Amino acid sequence: MTASTFDTLSAARDLEAAGFESAQAEALAAQLRIAAGAVHDALATKADFGAAIAGLEGRICRALWMQGGAIAALILAARLL
Repeated sequence: MTASTFDTLSAARDLEAAGFESAQAEALAAQLRIAAGAVHDALATKADFGAAIAGLEGRICRALWMQGGAIAALILAARLL
């Protein structure tokens, strides 16, 4: 997956073309780059999903073993009656 980038120069030029003064356009473009970086850093990665799935697999496996043990105990108890 490629990292997304924010072109501050292009954004500043677009803002200037829309009527912003140069200093305003540059400041706003810089803040937009920071905001885009913060959003990008907050996104889940493939590794995040892998870790979550591994944890779920372990919990499901334990639950199935417990369920199997409970069924075996019930069958044994029913035979002893």
